[in-house]
Amino acid sequence: MPKHSKRFSEVAGRVDGKTEYSLEDAVRLVKETATAKFDETIEVHLRMGVDPRHADQQVRGVVTLPAGTGREVRILVFANPEGQAIAEEAGADHVGSEGLAEQIKKGWLDFDLVLATPDMMRIVGQLGRVLGPRGLMPSPNAGTIVQADDLPRVIQESRLGRIEFRVDKTANIHVPVGKASFSEEDLLKNVSSFLEAIMAAKPSSVKNIYLQRATITSTMGPGIKMDLNEAVAARSGE
Repeated sequence: MPKHSKRFSEVAGRVDGKTEYSLEDAVRLVKETATAKFDETIEVHLRMGVDPRHADQQVRGVVTLPAGTGREVRILVFANPEGQAIAEEAGADHVGSEGLAEQIKKGWLDFDLVLATPDMMRIVGQLGRVLGPRGLMPSPNAGTIVQADDLPRVIQESRLGRIEFRVDKTANIHVPVGKASFSEEDLLKNVSSFLEAIMAAKPSSVKNIYLQRATITSTMGPGIKMDLNEAVAARSGE
């Protein structure tokens, strides 16, 4: 069993591991237990009642967090010369086509998000083994294959807090919802918006309890269970 630091043990003592807290109390606690010497990322972890082996039980989507993520997003765009000009004007960090693909094949990965216009997928498709495992491969479901004239909107949303969520092979979803420096109000808005998007993405084929466990945590803090009934109610704003 791993030995925790004195700091972790002290903050973990403020959390009852058996209690499912209301969203408000969970957000308050996650801020109180984020005591590291840097601005910790706040994350939500969900255990889903789906079987990811089945195509009709995939849970994925995109949501723009109203208070942003608090992190800088380095955006790379694959496009033809006209699309590159649009992307540069919109503030993309890197634009190009074949040349960028060659750099990536050689190991260059100084970016956090990849967008591509449809005509570029013949090039981007060759990068599947590099981008796929890192969750960077553009796809229609993630909204990252974009028509050139729509690039400014997607780039702006990505700067403001647009995140992608996707169930992994173990039926879990992990997403950042802000920073410890955020106010409780902003974190609550972000968590609620994410949970609304999760509920809206429920596959019609799911017969089990869809959302089985929800936890919020900071980078160096303990996990704090959230009340699932309240989390589900977040969809309709009840």
